[in-house]
Amino acid sequence: MNDGRREPRPVIVPLGGFLGAGKTTLLLSAARVLRAQGMRVAAVLNDQGDDLVDTRLVEEHGVPAGQVAGGCFCCRFSDLIDALERLRAYRPDVIFAEAVGSCTDISATTLQPLKRDYADRYRLAPFSVLADPARANDLRGADADPDLAFLFRNQVAEADLVCFTKSDLEVKAPYMPGAPVRSLSAATGQGVAEWLGEILAGELEVGRNLLEIDYARYAQAEAALSWLNCRAVLRLQEPLSPAALVGPLLDKFDAAATDAGLRVVHAKLMDECATGYIKASTCGNGEEPRVEGALDASPAVMHELRWNIRAVAGPDELRRIVEKLVASLAGEIEIRSLQCFRPAAPKPERRMSTVASRAFPKTAG
Repeated sequence: MNDGRREPRPVIVPLGGFLGAGKTTLLLSAARVLRAQGMRVAAVLNDQGDDLVDTRLVEEHGVPAGQVAGGCFCCRFSDLIDALERLRAYRPDVIFAEAVGSCTDISATTLQPLKRDYADRYRLAPFSVLADPARANDLRGADADPDLAFLFRNQVAEADLVCFTKSDLEVKAPYMPGAPVRSLSAATGQGVAEWLGEILAGELEVGRNLLEIDYARYAQAEAALSWLNCRAVLRLQEPLSPAALVGPLLDKFDAAATDAGLRVVHAKLMDECATGYIKASTCGNGEEPRVEGALDASPAVMHELRWNIRAVAGPDELRRIVEKLVASLAGEIEIRSLQCFRPAAPKPERRMSTVASRAFPKTAG
C-alpha cells in the first residue's frame, strides 16, 4: 500500500582521479565522518577486471559495497544502475561511486544520464576528481608519459571540484586552472569533513563540464597500461603474519618489475587470514608502500591474497612475473583467478552532448 510518502533518494557522490590518487582511502575516511553523524553509507567500486582489492577493503570496513567490473562506468552504465539499485536495500543516505583510475569523459557518459533519467531515484553531488600532488607535478611535466598525461589532463578538465589528496605529505601542488581546488588528507582526516559539507550542501553545480575527446586517442592511452588482477589461496609450510608475507612479496615484485623495465603505476596487495588483514600499495617503482590493517596480526598458515597491478608493460611479462613470485612461496598455492590484459577501447552506453538541467535540489524530497 502506498501511503503517499516519496521513497528517499540517496545522494550519489562520484569520485574520479588517476590511479593511486587516494579515492578509496578518501571514501573510507568520508564514510567514518558520515556514520559518526548517524548517516548510512554504501559504495560502488569500478574496475576493468574482477577480484578488486578496493571492494574487499571497503567491505572490511563495514561499508556495503557493489562492484562494476569489466569496464568503466561509461561502458557499463547499466551495471552501475543495477549496483545502485541493489544497494538501496541498505537504505543508504550516501552512495560513493568510485570510477576506474584510467577513465575519463565521465560527465558526458555517466553524470548527465543520471541527471536526466534518474532524478526520481537519486540525487547527485558534484564530481570530485582527486589528484596526488606529486603525480600531478610529474604528469604536467615536459617529460611526462604522453598517454598517462592525456588521461590525467582530461580527468581534471571535467571536474566540478579538484581535490589534492595526501596533503599530510607536504608536497606542493601545481597550479590548476578551471574547477575550484581543495586540499585534504584522508590519512589524517584533514579537510574531509569540510569537503563533505561542501559537496552535500547543494550549492555547487553538478556535471557542468563536458569534454571534446578523441575516442581513438583515449583508447590508445588506456591501452598503454596493462592490468593484472589475481586472487590466490595459500597454505604455508610455516605460519607467517600478513605483514611478514606482504612486505617481502611486494619488495620482490618491485625489484622484478624494475629489472624487467616495467613501469609500475599502481600496485595493491591485500592479504587476509584468520588473525587480520594487511593492505599495501605503491604508486611507482622503488616507492615506499603505504600500509594499513592489522600490522600486529599473529602468524597464520592459511592466507588469501588479492593483487591488483597497473603498469606500463606488456601483459605477458607482467603475468609471468606475478606467477613466478606466487609460485615461489613456500607452501600449497591455489590461484583462484588471474587476469592480465590491456583495456578494450571504451564504448559508452550513453553519451550526452549537452549538460542536463539541474535536477537535484538540496532537500531530500
